[in-house]
Amino acid sequence: MSPEADWVSRFADEVIAEAERRAPGKPIVCASGLSPSGPVHLGNLREVMTPHLVADEIRRRGHEVVHIISWDDFDRFRKVPAGIDSSWSEHIGKPLTTVPAPPGSTYANWAEHFKAPMIAALEELGVEYHGISQTAQYTSGVYREQILLAMRERERIDAILDRYRTKGKPAKKPQTQGLDEAEAAAAEGSGAASEDDGSAAAGYFPYKPYCSVCDRDMTTVTAYDDASTELSYTCVCGHSETVRLSEFNRGKLVWKVDWPMRWAYEGVVFEPSGVDHSSPGSSFVVGGQIVKEIFGAEQPIGPMYAFVGISGMAKMSSSKGAVPTPADALAIMEAPLLRWLYARRRPNQSFKIAFDQEIQRTYDEWDTLGRKVAEGIALPADVAAHTRAATTAAGPLPVTPRPVPYRTLASIVDITTGHAEQTLRILRDLDAERPITSLDEVRPRLDRAERWITTQVPAEQRTRVRDEPDVALLTSLGERERESLRLLLDGLDDHWSLDGLTALVYGVPKVQAGLTPDAKPTPELKVAQREFFALLYTLLVSRDTGPRLPTLLLAVGPDRARKLLHP
Repeated sequence: MSPEADWVSRFADEVIAEAERRAPGKPIVCASGLSPSGPVHLGNLREVMTPHLVADEIRRRGHEVVHIISWDDFDRFRKVPAGIDSSWSEHIGKPLTTVPAPPGSTYANWAEHFKAPMIAALEELGVEYHGISQTAQYTSGVYREQILLAMRERERIDAILDRYRTKGKPAKKPQTQGLDEAEAAAAEGSGAASEDDGSAAAGYFPYKPYCSVCDRDMTTVTAYDDASTELSYTCVCGHSETVRLSEFNRGKLVWKVDWPMRWAYEGVVFEPSGVDHSSPGSSFVVGGQIVKEIFGAEQPIGPMYAFVGISGMAKMSSSKGAVPTPADALAIMEAPLLRWLYARRRPNQSFKIAFDQEIQRTYDEWDTLGRKVAEGIALPADVAAHTRAATTAAGPLPVTPRPVPYRTLASIVDITTGHAEQTLRILRDLDAERPITSLDEVRPRLDRAERWITTQVPAEQRTRVRDEPDVALLTSLGERERESLRLLLDGLDDHWSLDGLTALVYGVPKVQAGLTPDAKPTPELKVAQREFFALLYTLLVSRDTGPRLPTLLLAVGPDRARKLLHP
């Protein structure tokens, strides 16, 4: 397979070669970082899926690899999201792990509340990883030596940052509202020294203490002694104190130093980053200088990844609230499908995830690909993407035993409003030769389709079958329209299956035109079919469109169809 055909294999080749050059014989480290400052959304998931797919390919090849996910839960609480009581503003500046969870939550703090659904989603997606809490790392003193080194080398770090600062005039503060923690840090990196830079009137310090009294990071370092590690700071709350940094654990390195420090500490070989980081002065660019010149290590290799959107929505940001998360997506689609959406596109290609009617087309594409793979006629790159979506190095992901088309299942549960017995009756009639005898045969896809119908389809678009015939319309029909209804009803018994009803509803206008049932459609025939379909929809659901007519008729049942359609 050519490198262009499969981006995952190409990156796996590069990562294995780079790891052998850097640290031969040691486990290969891939990394992601997530901030639980709010819902971890589907855009953030690309930060995870890109290294996951590469690490999984490396694991398939028999190499020892670890995928680290750093939970940036020691980051500051930046703003109160929409929908949260304004009293939470008193916690701005505190570590996410000391901010109370949103009202009604059962979790210990803000960070745990937003980590939990992502952890559950990653398990369902088959993502194998090693999670690291940055709160645990910092407060236990794990990074002690790295912090002291950064403080000793603060002038050199300041000189590196100064290469990217705007000279001559104050830089315009970048727009960071609505960005995630890492995105905001990246945006701030494109301007002059910011709060994250660690600049202060007394000089530059790459370390930010959390106040011992108010627990906020609204502090200013006023002095530091390398020999004793004594650090003095003041806080806007009025508190000031001197601590020994060799013992003090309530603070963290500023972002642009923190990230490269972790690259060096963890030995990260592969980590992607968002397109935010491609600008001069961004965290990734500056980090590449700092990791080499200060920490004596190398920057990870990895692509810039493009944004992920949602059908009908602008670029996502968890700080804006109400953005779809992996858990939201997994409620309406199976895990292999969601994995496929990330696997089939190169990281630098943006794409959208459909929560609207487009999800039906996406599922059709997925099912078609599955059939091509099974028949051995799929392209190599498509086979690779399908394999990475449906399986991991640990084995296959759960699948629906009988993958009935998603659009068919959605139509059925729409019409039956989820009534189990009615749903099973219709499913049993889909295939007379291989009838479905249990709803478990079509799960979990059935449950996903039902969830989509009930949560994503507006009430005015839901299907409501008429209780009584439209007498006024039926009595006003011309002879040709009456004949079409009689032809349909006369053929119901002999065509009562999905394929049979499909042939019947398309065949009635052909018969009326004097054609054979297998005749090729002409423009005139297509017009006649559309008019016939609109008539059936109007008589059945009081609209001129709706679910596919064969599915709708199966759902209505032969007796009710005769009642509503008898001319």
